[in-house]
Amino acid sequence: MALGLPAYSTDSTENKILLFGDSIIAGYGLAENDSIAVQLEKYMKDHQKNVKIVNAGVSGDTTSAGRSRLAWTLKRNKPDLVFLALGGNDVLRGFQPSMTKDNLDAMLSTLQESNTPVILSKVQPPTSLGEDYMMQLKESYESLTQNYNVPLYPFLLEPIFTDAEHMQKDGIHPSAAGVLRIVPKLGDFIIEQLKKLNN
Repeated sequence: MALGLPAYSTDSTENKILLFGDSIIAGYGLAENDSIAVQLEKYMKDHQKNVKIVNAGVSGDTTSAGRSRLAWTLKRNKPDLVFLALGGNDVLRGFQPSMTKDNLDAMLSTLQESNTPVILSKVQPPTSLGEDYMMQLKESYESLTQNYNVPLYPFLLEPIFTDAEHMQKDGIHPSAAGVLRIVPKLGDFIIEQLKKLNN
């Protein structure tokens, strides 16, 4: 069953987009105004999109933790669209791709049951984990988006992951400059998806 989007408007009706993820979404190591959520809302409004971006990122969150808090987060915020970006901490902790897939599957099911549209963002594991692990994780995200008929967004850090100038010293989180590179690509993707899903 497809998770269709509600009517999207550029008039006075405000649309709420929930960013549901881990420390990358939460804005670890950044001033609040430099977070992806704040900068994305600014970008969308600069492009005449009347949206409210809600930062539902929790540092250290795995897909298991996200699964446990998703239902009450939806109830509390009642978003028009969810951007789901979890799985990075699963990789860092060495969780099997099958576990990550099961948790994401449960979250997508919850979103479907609540009739909440979603965009799923995939995770790119380091090559040190081996080709088999990388392929399993890749196939997990791709099969879930096919099963639920939802858009798949590339790894959030894809534009900057190997660029030290746009990453914090830990090599895991984007710097303020890195966020400014992430946001235009993400904002344009969301805008295009909104258009496609409402045609």
